[in-house]
Amino acid sequence: MLQEKGIFGNIGVQVVIAMCVGTIVGAMMGPAAGMFAPLGSMFIHLIKMLVIPLVAVAIISGAASLGSSQSAGKVGLATLGFFGLTSAVAVILALVLGGVFKPGIGVDLTGVEGMFSNAYADQGDLPSFWATLLGMIPTNVFQSLTEANILQILVFCLFFGIALSKVDKARRDPLINGVNTIVEAMIWMINVVMKVAPLGVFGLMADAVGTFGFDALMVVFKLFMVYIVALLIYGFIFYPAMIKVFSNVSPLKFLSVMKKPQAVALSTASSMATLPVTMEVCEEELGVKNATASFVLPLGATINMSGNAIYYGLVAIFFAQIFNIDLSIGAYIAIILTSTLGAVGQAGVPGPSFLVVAVLLAAGIPIEGLPLLFALDRIFDMTRTALNITGDAACAVIVDSMVDTGEAKPSNSQA
Repeated sequence: MLQEKGIFGNIGVQVVIAMCVGTIVGAMMGPAAGMFAPLGSMFIHLIKMLVIPLVAVAIISGAASLGSSQSAGKVGLATLGFFGLTSAVAVILALVLGGVFKPGIGVDLTGVEGMFSNAYADQGDLPSFWATLLGMIPTNVFQSLTEANILQILVFCLFFGIALSKVDKARRDPLINGVNTIVEAMIWMINVVMKVAPLGVFGLMADAVGTFGFDALMVVFKLFMVYIVALLIYGFIFYPAMIKVFSNVSPLKFLSVMKKPQAVALSTASSMATLPVTMEVCEEELGVKNATASFVLPLGATINMSGNAIYYGLVAIFFAQIFNIDLSIGAYIAIILTSTLGAVGQAGVPGPSFLVVAVLLAAGIPIEGLPLLFALDRIFDMTRTALNITGDAACAVIVDSMVDTGEAKPSNSQA
């Protein structure tokens, strides 16, 4: 899909170069670098334009394929179990690394106290179980599409796809073929949009650095470095180990072919925008059956957020150390539970800042310093998205190996 034409033709290299150039331009121009912000906004708008219809048709296609087999329930339970378990382990890893490397100890806040704000104090209550459950059920699916409520779209499309599989074969096949054709068309459109990804990343980085400056960047630099260590451990050790144990796919091959979707994830900071590339790699290069990939990957792009779980856990430790708070066992348990539930329910809340607030308040940690994170928010978002889609693909590979969906695996000439 994204052809590599030499080192500088690789989108991953282009994105890294764009980030570096954007950082330099932002540092040199200061607040005036905000003039490049529309480049980033244009790129994000183009991605958002395509994400909702792509997710909707991909989930319908996957649910329709699984619904005609006897293994839909097994695939669903295995997928949800994988996402919940890996998110919980991700938070525990974050807490361990935060305790070992202590990113908040010795942080110099001189010159950035003005960024402290209590503006998020009233945004930290996670919705109750019943409120969350009711909020997932759309009363008007067209309104859900208009408002981009991912969880409601997910529920309706899963239900509709399964219902479609129960219709007489002669009548359902033309409609399913039409849905698959739309998926292919959406993939082509996203490939075109990806050509402007480096420009978008440049604009976003220049604006962020120019707005916040290097003082704010250095305050959270140690946190960022520990965060990267956590992502590397999870992405290059934990997930490959699970693939080695629970599937017949080579972990080395998995890591090799995942470079392509990871590059797209870095540039878009969106699991859903990366979805077509992840699906192509899983089906054509890792041999995952289409029925499994079409169900697991859109679901994962919506609710599987291990990278976010690591972020929430580390941020909690970071601010606890800055404010010299000794966390109790109860506080650690609150962080694990809130981070896990928040990561899985990411698509159902207004944004990541809301969930960070929920985690901090659950553990009794002050939230005034939250704006400190905004300087590197874009980079945090890009890197955790790369881990999230790696987890999606790992889940698809493992579930496909453990559950028989009754569909022949695709021929894999690159195996």
